[in-house]
Amino acid sequence: MKTPSSPLPPGVKTPGYPYSPLPIFKEEPPEVTQLFSHLELDGNKLTHQPGSVLGSIALVAGTTIGAGILALPTVTLPSGVVPSTVLLTGIWLYTLVSGLLIAEATLRTMRDVGRPSLGLLVIIQNTLGKLLGKIGGGTYLFLQYALLVAYVSEGGEILGSAISKMCGIQNVIPTWIGTTVFSLLFGGIMYVGRERFIEKLNSAFVAIVIASFLGLFLLGLTQVHPTQFLFQNWAALSPAVSVMFVALFYHNIVPVIVSQLEGDARKIRQSIVIGSVIPLIMFVAWNAVILGSVSSDMVGKIAFDPLDVLRSGGAGEWLGVLVSIFSEFAIVTSFIGCVYGLVDFWKDIYPVEHHQLSGRLSLYSLVLVPPMGLSVINPSIFFSALDYAGTFGVSVLIGIIPALMSWKQPQEQSNTMNPLIVPGGKLTLIVMIGVALVLIGKQILSMYRL
Repeated sequence: MKTPSSPLPPGVKTPGYPYSPLPIFKEEPPEVTQLFSHLELDGNKLTHQPGSVLGSIALVAGTTIGAGILALPTVTLPSGVVPSTVLLTGIWLYTLVSGLLIAEATLRTMRDVGRPSLGLLVIIQNTLGKLLGKIGGGTYLFLQYALLVAYVSEGGEILGSAISKMCGIQNVIPTWIGTTVFSLLFGGIMYVGRERFIEKLNSAFVAIVIASFLGLFLLGLTQVHPTQFLFQNWAALSPAVSVMFVALFYHNIVPVIVSQLEGDARKIRQSIVIGSVIPLIMFVAWNAVILGSVSSDMVGKIAFDPLDVLRSGGAGEWLGVLVSIFSEFAIVTSFIGCVYGLVDFWKDIYPVEHHQLSGRLSLYSLVLVPPMGLSVINPSIFFSALDYAGTFGVSVLIGIIPALMSWKQPQEQSNTMNPLIVPGGKLTLIVMIGVALVLIGKQILSMYRL
């Protein structure tokens, strides 16, 4: 037998004859980090369509930046810029851990049931059982309706004020008219519009939000009084906690991120961390500019909304216009996502022919009529709705439930099939549950005192 003219490369094992033409190398094959692969049939070929980390980051950031940012200046004004920034950073860390816990639970549930594209409620029920799954479903329903009430109320008020100014009406249009017009206008667009059209429209609205925020930030810097940053009242932080929880809420789309990224724990962690840091930076900048732009004699007052002053032109006409544009479209983008979430929720419970307008009418009526009615009855419900949503809905859904899911699942060592994304073990889970219970307890006590 003729032997090769040159030796084999170093590090080669040769089973059998020393010069085997099929050498086996010492190096291990590349580690597979994802649970599955997105494959699509393109003609006669299967093509791999992996999710984009950049796209997932944008999804987390876009979901987080919404109407919750509008309530921040009002609840942080009594405490000042420095204390509210510290609290906002702490709550961001809490919500980050919660989001990673949900991602961890999603990965394990996907492995157990053997399929991707699982919703948050399915994951809760699969992990904690039907009883807690129903509790999670009820909490989700309460949270979404509370947020929708807040969006309709505030969006209608801003829209009514804008219509009054454009028409030259001296007296402000009654709030119930603005609320009704807002609900019917944007709800009607979603009712008759196709999903592709709504997606493009929402992308345009998001672009308006980003552009108006940048303009607002740059213009607001010219109105800032540096002495405002010296005011600190740490004892006045408590009312801001629940609103900050709502402002930093994105957890309903975490299972979507996990599925898009094929269960790759490293990419998932990267997307959630970076995607949540971007809104945090925006919130801190927004909070500092707005609080730094108001008059010093207003600092420390609780019953005062600095955005109302800015919208009325109290700090410059163009600044007021940008605040109104940013506020309205931030609410609209949140409104669209919230309505879609509730429509999908009710479709799972009451299947109808939602492709036909007659079948869609019952779904959209069930979603839009209750919040519109509550907003008409109580026009000043915006902050109360955000407060209750943050205290009860978000506390349970992103505080207690994710910790319980992680507690029930075995705390194995990290590996490809059972990745541990959040360190700290049960001590981390105890802290998560404890913070949520304290927040709920304080809200119950405040209701009892009233």
